[in-house]
Amino acid sequence: MTDRSRAWPDPAISVVMPVYNGAALLADTLDSLAAQTFGDFEVIVVDDGSTDGTRAMVEAWPDPRVRLLTMPQNGGPVLARNRGVAEARGRYIAALDHDDLCRPERFARQVAYLDAHPATVLLGTGAAFLDDGAILASGHPPATTPMLIEWLTGIENPLVWSSVMLRTEAARRLAPFMRPERVYAEDFDLYQRIRRLGSLARLDDVLTLYRVHPGGISKQFADRMDDSAVAVLAARHEALFGPRAEAVARLLVRHVAARRAVPDRGTLVVLGRALQTIESDFFATNACDADDRRLIRQDVARRWRDIGRAGLRSGTLSMTDVLSVRPRRLGRGYRGAGALLWSGMIGRVRRAGINAQPR
Repeated sequence: MTDRSRAWPDPAISVVMPVYNGAALLADTLDSLAAQTFGDFEVIVVDDGSTDGTRAMVEAWPDPRVRLLTMPQNGGPVLARNRGVAEARGRYIAALDHDDLCRPERFARQVAYLDAHPATVLLGTGAAFLDDGAILASGHPPATTPMLIEWLTGIENPLVWSSVMLRTEAARRLAPFMRPERVYAEDFDLYQRIRRLGSLARLDDVLTLYRVHPGGISKQFADRMDDSAVAVLAARHEALFGPRAEAVARLLVRHVAARRAVPDRGTLVVLGRALQTIESDFFATNACDADDRRLIRQDVARRWRDIGRAGLRSGTLSMTDVLSVRPRRLGRGYRGAGALLWSGMIGRVRRAGINAQPR
């Protein structure tokens, strides 16, 4: 372990960054930290058994705020993050993976918010995808309230991990910080557990860039990510759905979070009823103001519209299915009928092509 910071007073922020064979991208990430307008932080780089030049790069890095911890062997990012959190000295912990980037004002904005909102235990930011130099929208709702984030945690993962800052005191109360058995959805699992300690929120401005590249975890382990996310959501909704919770969670992961087309009308019916049940329960058990209710209903309507469009475009649903199955309270999701008609035309063309194939 290389530790160049013990002579310095405890910082406001500890950035915890696991890395495995990340030398090609790590320098850009560290440079984005050096450009922060809020400079009272340490960077804990946890090397997870790299075999490239990662360790040498960190050891030679000129910024004394950057320090290196080494894992005895490669054990994955969950164990590496847990090690980094155990060593953190700041009152806040900032998450950042070695291949993602921060915009200069990220830390200043998050510290100001957390200092002003003591009941908030975890704060994300808006994030965009960085794909081969192009910056693309993430698909998350553009405007949020803490209650909307609370709603979203019940149907999908609403926050990019590399955008998150949380209170170290709250992190210490999670044992362990991240659970290895929820690997590939460990951040989503953490949000479910830490929300019991206070509120979650998001700064809506894009202050984090999530790099998309072929070696990314999300590209390599999509099926395992799905299974872990299903387990997280099944636990969240067990009291509401009982023995059906896992089946409902799988529908949410596949068709709400991952936006895959439903396979048939029957699945659409089950999914619509589940979403309506979750929404009704949420409003009954949370103190939502008028703005919260408006944003949540808009979000549900948008998702229901997108579910219908995906089924139409893939050819698994007809326009009759989409219009007749819609739950009454989710009907506002069908504003923009032109887009639905266009999706239906694409679906008909695809079905015609499949039927024309030789048997």
